[in-house]
Amino acid sequence: MMGGYLDDKFIQGSTARSPYCFYHWQSIDVFVYFSHHTVTIPPVGWTNAAHRHGVCVLGTFITEWKEGGRLCEAFLAGDESSYRAVADQLVLIAQFFRFDGWLINIENSLSLAAVGNMPHFLRYLTTQLHQRVPGGLVLWYDSVVSSGQLKWQDELNQHNWVFFDSCDGFFTNYNWREEHLQRMLGQAGERRADVYVGVDVFARGNVVGGQFHTHKSLELIRKHGFSAALFAPGWVYECLEKKDFFQNQDKFWALLERYLPTHSICSLPFVTSFCLGMGTRRVCYGQEEAVGPWYHPSAQEIQPLFAEHRREGDGRGWVKTHCCLADAWNGGSSLLIRGEIPPEVGHVAVRLFSLQVPVPPKVFLSLVYKLEGPSDVEVALELTTGDVGSCHVGGIWTLNAETSSRHSPRPLRVPPTKLARWVGHCGQQLRGGWVQRCYEVSLRGCVLRDLLVSFARPPGGREEASFVCRLGEIQVVDAKSLLAPLPRVQAVTVSRVRWQRAMPEEEGPPARLLLGCTLHWSYLLSPVRCFRVHCRTGTGGGSPGGGPPGPEKPALLGLAFVNQYRIAELPVAAAGPSGDGRVEFLVEPVPKEGFLVPQAEWGRAALLYSMPHT
Repeated sequence: MMGGYLDDKFIQGSTARSPYCFYHWQSIDVFVYFSHHTVTIPPVGWTNAAHRHGVCVLGTFITEWKEGGRLCEAFLAGDESSYRAVADQLVLIAQFFRFDGWLINIENSLSLAAVGNMPHFLRYLTTQLHQRVPGGLVLWYDSVVSSGQLKWQDELNQHNWVFFDSCDGFFTNYNWREEHLQRMLGQAGERRADVYVGVDVFARGNVVGGQFHTHKSLELIRKHGFSAALFAPGWVYECLEKKDFFQNQDKFWALLERYLPTHSICSLPFVTSFCLGMGTRRVCYGQEEAVGPWYHPSAQEIQPLFAEHRREGDGRGWVKTHCCLADAWNGGSSLLIRGEIPPEVGHVAVRLFSLQVPVPPKVFLSLVYKLEGPSDVEVALELTTGDVGSCHVGGIWTLNAETSSRHSPRPLRVPPTKLARWVGHCGQQLRGGWVQRCYEVSLRGCVLRDLLVSFARPPGGREEASFVCRLGEIQVVDAKSLLAPLPRVQAVTVSRVRWQRAMPEEEGPPARLLLGCTLHWSYLLSPVRCFRVHCRTGTGGGSPGGGPPGPEKPALLGLAFVNQYRIAELPVAAAGPSGDGRVEFLVEPVPKEGFLVPQAEWGRAALLYSMPHT
């Protein structure tokens, strides 16, 4: 989109005001980051967001024009050592940056020697990738044909089948008609799903449908059983009003909904605060931390199905979901659900997530929400289980902070620390008007299939009931995981230190320094959503890594999704002639189960500095 590597290139986020944001992950299986650089490595934020939703991510290897032709001749026209060396590097890049494979896009003609080696290159790349990257994928774009000519076919046929046969899939050009699809049925054989029929959302050229008519293309593609490749769905951002972006994005994907099977969440814990990885302010469990725009794709949490549902017939009774930046429980956004319960029915429900999770014997569920405006509608979570003959529901109970272990088979007088923290706010009114409801469910031999939220009119109510409900968080947690102790952040170190003098200001504090450094720490990543990195500055004694904390509240620097964080140009006071300067860094783990870890359990390191002696 727009050349690629925009605000998404900043690994630790940026202050972009109106960035492009993708959140319909449950509707797609593969995400390709495309640009016109020869080797396009997906920015880590996209990779993190996609993997969190179970979507695989591909980079792009593209050659174009005369320069691309010379490059192809250099590594393809010789012996196998040259093309194998290129393939090995592509595999290592994917392995190092932890994405899943490559789209190969050769947009220049090839000599007979080069095109003769292209299938060998593809086959070697695909084999090596499968060995080193679990679930790896190599796709070929419909451009060059077996003669070496650059000649788009708009279909899989005898002129390009050799490339399809050498990798995992084939991405067709966009100017096809239904007769192209009909001809491809014989060529694809049993690999019909490996043919991704290209759809240009910009609707350039002679296409069946694009823009808000993209569903016309999808209808034909699905009719013949092929996969689809939607090129440049950022059209809704690039070409339409930015202020209407979320509305247009939802409209675009809603029109495709019937042709896009939903893929499921397959593991626990399942936790989301619906954060889009952006916002106009930053909130931590109902407490506002910072005001101002921010954008951090790695911070995007699992997104639901966005849809509008109406009752058949007169259409009375409806429910609609959409994301909203106006308020948040944790992060920068929440999920807004509007609806209407007609007089003749007791409740309406909306399916938010598709699941495919074998359930442990006991799970805890949590819902954080608030109703906007006057409403006495009752809000509850609903689960559906698969058609498993052995599935047995032993019981469902509501938990609250006072009865956290009442229904346990073995009542715990002193619950484990993680469990006590998890249920600490259940059934209570929280800051900002939020409410948390917690449930305990005993199951045996079951598979969870759907997670829904239902809205019921109060008993005895007979009038039409409208509601606006804001969801802040949903959790489905294996009860056993809450019995395990939470590890502590260990071995926080400070390295790659760089000092600069700040430019003097006419008004403001005395001489200041700008500090750059890298923090590293030791911690297993699987139990946490992320780490929140803080600092506390001041002067005085102490020793690195120890000493009592200063009196002031730590300032949040940012979020980390690995065990390191780079600090750039942090303003600190210059050390005086008679004393040391001190800056303390604190690393707060954020557990997936969504509770605050006390500051005493954060990792920390202190950096002491003084003026150089002359």
